This record gives sequence, C-alpha cells and structure tokens, in this order.
Amino acid sequence: MPAPEPADPGTTREWPGASNALGSEPSAYLRQHAHNPVHWRPFGDEAFAFAAARDVPVFLSIGYAACHWCHVMAHESFEDQDTADYLNAHFVAIKVDREERPDVDSVYMAATQAISGEGGWPMSVFLTPEGLAFHAGTYFPPFPQPGRPSFRQVLEAVHEAWLERRDAVEQNARGLAAGMADAQLATAVSLDRPPEVIHRSMLSEAVRVLARSEDPDGGGFGGAPKFPPSAVLEFLIRHAAVPSDTSDAARDMAGRTLAAMARSALCDQLDGGFARYSVTADWSVPHFEKMLYDNAQLLRAYVHWVRLRGDWVLPAGEAAQVASRAADWMLDSLGMGDSAAPDGLASSLDADTVVDGVHHEGASYLWTPESLDAVLGPGDAAAVARLMNIGASGTVSALGSPLHPGRQLTGAESRLWNRVRPDLRAARSARPQPARDDKVVAGWNGLAIAALAEAGAVLDRPELIAAAESVAAYLVRVHWRPATGSGASKPGVPSSGAQVLIRVSHDGVARGISGLLEDYAFCAEGFLALYAVTGHRRWYGFAEELIRGACVRFVVDGRLSDSVGESAQVFNAQGQHPGLDPFDNAAPSGAAAFAGVLLSYAAYSGSHEHRAMASNILSLLPPIAGRAPRGAGWLLATAQAAVAGPVEAAVSGPAGRKQRELHRALLASPSPGMVVAVQGEESGEEGPVKEGADDGALPEIGVMEPEVPLLEARTAAADGSPQVYLCRGMVCDLPLGSVEELEQRLVAMTEN
Repeated sequence: MPAPEPADPGTTREWPGASNALGSEPSAYLRQHAHNPVHWRPFGDEAFAFAAARDVPVFLSIGYAACHWCHVMAHESFEDQDTADYLNAHFVAIKVDREERPDVDSVYMAATQAISGEGGWPMSVFLTPEGLAFHAGTYFPPFPQPGRPSFRQVLEAVHEAWLERRDAVEQNARGLAAGMADAQLATAVSLDRPPEVIHRSMLSEAVRVLARSEDPDGGGFGGAPKFPPSAVLEFLIRHAAVPSDTSDAARDMAGRTLAAMARSALCDQLDGGFARYSVTADWSVPHFEKMLYDNAQLLRAYVHWVRLRGDWVLPAGEAAQVASRAADWMLDSLGMGDSAAPDGLASSLDADTVVDGVHHEGASYLWTPESLDAVLGPGDAAAVARLMNIGASGTVSALGSPLHPGRQLTGAESRLWNRVRPDLRAARSARPQPARDDKVVAGWNGLAIAALAEAGAVLDRPELIAAAESVAAYLVRVHWRPATGSGASKPGVPSSGAQVLIRVSHDGVARGISGLLEDYAFCAEGFLALYAVTGHRRWYGFAEELIRGACVRFVVDGRLSDSVGESAQVFNAQGQHPGLDPFDNAAPSGAAAFAGVLLSYAAYSGSHEHRAMASNILSLLPPIAGRAPRGAGWLLATAQAAVAGPVEAAVSGPAGRKQRELHRALLASPSPGMVVAVQGEESGEEGPVKEGADDGALPEIGVMEPEVPLLEARTAAADGSPQVYLCRGMVCDLPLGSVEELEQRLVAMTEN
C-alpha cells in the first residue's frame, strides 16, 4: 500500500556513475535515483520544454529521502530496465524532492487527491507539457494487486489515452485546473477588508468537535495510520491555559495524546525523538523516518505542557524528560558540524537502514529477545522484554520489534530501565544506521529555533538556547541572500527589497528557489521566540525584516498566497491563480503561521496594520473551526492567542539577578501567545536566562539592533530596580516588581 500520510546556485558535485540528469543535484533524494535507468530530469522549464518538443506527457514522481515506500517503488520499478525503457520511450520523467519544492508537491497533491481520492508518497502524476495534471496516483506495484493496477499497466493506459483520446485528456486537465482555481478562490484571504471578530465560543466548539474524534484509549485522533497532531496539541494546550467550560477537556485531550506518544514506539525510548507516524492506532508500530519538522513541533508541545504546570495524565517531570531527550536527539543526530553550535539542522533520518546492501525498514531500532540477551544477559533481558513489549514474533519484521512500554513505568521499572538504557543505546549505536538527508530547510530550522529556545528557558538548559542562536545565525548568514544573486525571485516577482530568504542550503551554500510563505513565517516565529528568551534585539530585527519582506512578496493584488512565481507549470496546474492552503499538514500551514507572527509582531510594535492582517487571515477559521478543526490547529492556536490579547510583557530596569527572575517567570507562563521584551540586552551580552552559560560571544552575522517599541518609556522602579509592565493592546497595568505579584497578575489576566 502507499505511504498513507494525508495531504495531513552554488557549487554542485557530480554523483559518480550517474545514468541520468540527477547526478549533479545536491538533493539526497534526487541522488538516490541518479543510478536508475529511468532518464530522470529535475523539475524545471527545460524538462517541460523537452516534453513539448517530443509531444509526450510528463511523468512526475514526487517523494523524499526518508520515505520507505519511495524506496520500495524505486527498487521495484525505477531500477527495472524494461520498465525504464518503456517510460523513457513514451514520457519525459521528472523527479521532485517534495521537501525542496513544497510548492510543486502541494499543487500536485491536490490534483492527485481529486483524481484518485488518495494522497501520499511516492506520488505519481501524469502531466501535459504545460504542467496540467490529467492522471495520478501514489504507489503502483510491479504486478497487479486487488484494486491497484501495476505501474506498467498505468503507463500503457496513459500512453494509449494520450495517442487515442488526446482532446479528452487535455479537456479533463483544463477542467481539473479550473476546479483547483475555484477551490483557491474559496479560501482566498483579502487583506484590505474589515477583519472578522473571533469569538471564544468558536474555540470551545472546536474543542467539542475534536473530542468526538479523539481516541481516548490510544491517544490522538482517528484511527490508523495515526500521525502526531502537533498543531492541534498547541491549540489544546493554549486553550487549557484559559478558564472556560472546555478548558479541562482540552487539557485532558492534550495530556492523553502526549502521554500515549511519549510511552509508545513512536518515541525513540533510547535516543529520544519521534518517528513520522504509526501504522497502528496504539502507536506501537511506527514508520521509522524521523523528520526535523515533527520533532521541532513536538519538542515545543512537551515544553508547553511543562509550562502549563499540569500533572494531569502526563506528569510534568516525565514530559520534561521527553522534551530534553528530543532536544538532545535533534542536536546530536541532525546538527550539522558541531552539535553544540550547529550550522543548521538536517532534514531527516531515513525510515530504512541498509544492511548488507538491502533496505530494511527500521532495522536500526528493532529488537528480539535474543538480541536483548546478547547485551544484557538472560535476567535483565527477560525483564526488559516484558517491560518493552519485545516478543518472539517481530511486530515490524523478522528483525524484531521497537522498544516501548505503552504505559507509565513504576518506580522499580524506571530504575531498571535507567540502568540498562545506556548499554542498549551503546549496542544500538554499533549497528548500521539510517542515512541522513543533510539539506537544511529554512522554515523547518525556524521551527527548531523556537523549540530549542523555549526548551532551554523552561527546562533550564542554557546550552539549548546557545544552539538555537547558532542555528539562527546560520540562517541569516547562509539563507538571507541578496535579491539579485543566487536564488533570487524571477523577473517581475516582488522581492523583499535588498534580500530574500532562500529555502534550502547544502554544504553551507544556499541554492534553489526563494523561500515560500511558510519559510518566512516559520523563521520569523523562531527569531521572535529567540528574542523573547535572550533579549538580543538582533533576532527581533531579523524577524521584522522577514515579516516586512513577506508582506511585500506574498501579497499580490491585496490577496495572500503561499508562493509567487516559482514555476509557470505549477501556476498553470492551479488554474493560473495564486494558491493559499489554510490547512495544516505535517507542519502548520504557511497562512496560519504567518497570522501568528503578524499577531506577535503587532504586539511588540503596536502596528495596527499588522494586527489587522493577522485578523484577516484568521477570517479563514469560522467556516472550518467547527467542521474540520483537526486540519486547522495552528489557526485555532493563533486565534486563542488573539482572544487572549495576547499579553504584552516588558521587563524594564538594569540587568541582573532580579531582572532574570522576573524574565524567567514570564517565560514560564502558559499565557497564550504572550510576547516578552526585556531591556538592557545588547549583542554579545549575557542573556537573562543564560546565567552561568559558557557559550562565548554571539555568532558573527552582522549587527542589527532595532528599538523594540514595546520597551519605549518603560522605566525602572523609583529605587532603580527592575519591574514588569503587563499590557494588552499597548494598554498597560501598573508595573509589578516581584515574581509573586507577577504570577498572580498573569493568572488573573487569563481569567478576564
């Protein structure tokens, strides 16, 4: 079956022995196919022009480096000479890394779902030379299966239709594109109309709808396959922080899901971090790829649960351990260069491990009673096998099962596990390991910056904050490029002025398309979170640059779009109408994330224009909040912050211990979307929550230290000591000088 996930110029190196045009591509996924006998070409005008010159359709294959079923279809079909010969004779074959080109993936995913009723990767789409989709599916087997034709049968049927029924094929393709344009118009966001008001009742209704699809026993929502509902968890945690008739329900749903995932095979019980999804409803059999975007979001969710100070269902101490290990895994396994000061974070680890030249799904992570015995000896091995659900028959394959308790451990069980875990971890590290996709994606690194910064503050781990600053510095140094240079926008496409954000870098060199709306939004989110934690104004300044650039680049004729001008073929496929997808998938939607950063920026800057833009984007929410809240978690989370104010907190007065105590109290508050600004922090100085950290000077990236309007006219107390101004809508209460007063006032503000 196909992977079931729902549509839920620098230097290059020639790949030795490449048999097609992918050998010089830096993408790890494309290089995986460089030896195929299929004459693959990278996505671009040249490939489509070649299809037009030959008057043949395009076969578009989309996947990503960590995708198990992509490996399967490659081995079964793309490595088969006879299949490749037929494909080469009758089609132009194009291979796309969906992580490098989410604009391509998003449009053709919508087409695939409309045509076939399913979506996933590998995605197989047949296009006209103009880029219009006319047939599509996901994984096709090498031989027919019940309800699914073989890949060769599909190729022959499409070729016959192209020769014998060309007019009908092209008419259907135009009709599909027109339908996609109509769908885009239905979700268009006009930024020049009065915004709608979001009511608390809408958010409570979303919680009630979510409760109807919850799996209270297994955690999460719906059945198998089951994905971590990261954006929905953020909404539920924010909603739980504000007293209402649904706040307890939101808290309990979030806690049950976080607890179930933490104790399951989805969570790596040895190294930390989370797999992409589970093929079972109880999270016991994961699909083993580990993605940066999942782990960044889940790290933040567990940190926010700790900040909620809730021991309901999932004790805060256990959540803190899960978060801490996830952060360590992210830096150790995905950190580029020095894990303590990484040059960006890699995209993923593969689902498969290659053992003796053969791909085995999850092989690095699987155990049998015998392999446990070899490491621990018979006594401990038997106890661990019972504790961690390792039976005689493997749940994944003959290689065994993943370690997971599936429940909360007792004190004695925890002591046993903590004793044996280092030995098991060392033994596993000696096995063949899954491959890593080393490309650095700007937006996903932005998500990681926010998660690491907040984890460092809440878990009292300043080294995580230092790592977040290193990743942020890398993005500014490598991905923030002159608009007229490599990766700049195409002629006629608005840019953000002198600089543009490039989506992807390889080996420290940015290349490819300019960032999409999600990249700008996720990076701005990360920089604002990093500013709130460190007080270093440079991060506020870079967030401001990104937000202003996005407002220019992605607002066309008063309407917001996810991308602009990256591809004529994509534009054609969506009916020549800029697209905007309000629904979350594996990561928050670009629109929802942009609404969140606009809301935060307006709270910092006092900009009514940006607050209105955020509200206009939130106008997408009323039609879907009560109908499909599982797909709108980040819009709901942003709306919760908007309803809460959000609270604006300004810490005045001299740097020192008291200022740090006040600052820490703010960062530990679960107030939805609260923004925090602190005086007295210049580049190179010790940040408020970094007392005792030995991380040296801030990374060299050039100095930009703008004033933060929220701090204007915020004075110290009469005796010169620090104090906190708590505000909403730039209207402030009397300042507070003690942590106790501050905490009491924050609680009171959530109740009003």
